[in-house]
Amino acid sequence: MALQDPLRDAELLLRSRHPLLLIPSEDRSRVGTLVELLADRMGLPLFRWSRARGLMRLDREGAIYETRELERALRHIAAADQGALYLLEGIEAELPGSSLLQAKFREALDRLETLGAGILLVGEGIELPPGLRSRLAPVELPAPGREELRELLARIVRDLQGRQQVDVALTRTEFDRLLGQLQGLTLMEAEKLLTRAILEDGRLTADDLAVISNHKRRIIEREGVLEYTPANYELAEVADLAGLKGWLRRRTALVRDPEGARAFGLEFPKGLLLTGVPGCGKSLCARAVATEWSLPLLRLDPAGLYNRYIGETERNLERALRLAGRMAPVVLWIDEIEKAFAQGGNEDGGVSRRILGRFLNWLQERREPVFVLATANQVDQLPPELLRKGRFDEVFFVDLPGTEARTEILRIHLARRGRDPASIDAARVAAATEGFSGAELEQVVVSGLHAAFAGGKPFDTELLLAEAAATRPLSVTAREQIQSLRAWSRDRTVPAN
Repeated sequence: MALQDPLRDAELLLRSRHPLLLIPSEDRSRVGTLVELLADRMGLPLFRWSRARGLMRLDREGAIYETRELERALRHIAAADQGALYLLEGIEAELPGSSLLQAKFREALDRLETLGAGILLVGEGIELPPGLRSRLAPVELPAPGREELRELLARIVRDLQGRQQVDVALTRTEFDRLLGQLQGLTLMEAEKLLTRAILEDGRLTADDLAVISNHKRRIIEREGVLEYTPANYELAEVADLAGLKGWLRRRTALVRDPEGARAFGLEFPKGLLLTGVPGCGKSLCARAVATEWSLPLLRLDPAGLYNRYIGETERNLERALRLAGRMAPVVLWIDEIEKAFAQGGNEDGGVSRRILGRFLNWLQERREPVFVLATANQVDQLPPELLRKGRFDEVFFVDLPGTEARTEILRIHLARRGRDPASIDAARVAAATEGFSGAELEQVVVSGLHAAFAGGKPFDTELLLAEAAATRPLSVTAREQIQSLRAWSRDRTVPAN
């Protein structure tokens, strides 16, 4: 297992007199391996405490007498005359309400600090009282990497071949996609999914990727801070935007072959900020990119971050970013990002500034393959530091479609609703819809279908022209705002069209 970095970090912290370590992970199997390796490397005995069994030395039978109560276990640790590692489970539920337990915990930490040993806590979202929180040092345990997952699959196939014929029918690209889909799962979750997929028919094929994808969706929905969104649009279904499409397609090979890209000297792309006229396909692009790259699409709702309780907004953002990193590689779609990070004062007690700072730091420093695709309708409201180079790979401006693009958009929406595009003079309708956005062109088609169905009229070019004539597009009703947006973007963004 690739545990050398967290193992080295944990040992360094303990030897430099940090007696309280937190491993924020739910992967119990890998945590257990890490703790055992740490104890062996430091030459220290390893103890585990739980309310059910008390304090037990793992290489011996039975628990230490009368240590099921946490206070007695802490008293025993504080009286130790030699160093040891102590894995304490579930103490975060008992400490906050007891000043006695907190005092005993500090005594135990003081003693372990002198011995170069320590207490280990495991789990995500563990909250300690303020007096103890300052002594806590985190040790990050990365999710299983591709090499670990490759070794896991080889072991599963080897074990199962002793009982039945096993056929791994995957191309190299499909195998890379399988490893990508497995990333974000614990080793135990990955082992269960792979074993079940193979046992069902004796084969592992590209069809089994859907099983893994569905399992990840259930994990995301259970957390409740991100939304798993179906990526049901192809990039070919997005009209116009040649500049943006070209940028994305030049990075498709990198996303599909990350190991080859790394060997070539390329890193996973950070992401894009799409701004422009509302209704011109920015959100549609997020779905299409996820489809093009065969990645899960996770949506972060900016409005859903905010909570009236102190500290909950920051925790919601932290949970969302941690989950996106765990599920990587993914596309993280933040629609109308200005709703979360718009410039403003301290009317909300500084919450907006704090979450902006955390988000900016994550954008800059993250190592997980999370492609952030953010959209903004009012980009002038965003703080300048969010637009600085290095946060996103590029900032694109999506303008109103030209005549040829409007023709293509009309044909796409006619085909999506079961109509033969050749039965309509789309070029004539496009010529009559100067200044219409893609969303407004879609509505012309939908309104025409309603009118034809309700009035028993033929659905033809004349009907669509009448519907278009009755529509006042945003370019008319919000002319000043769109002109201002175009002026702002002229020297600050790259044209997507």
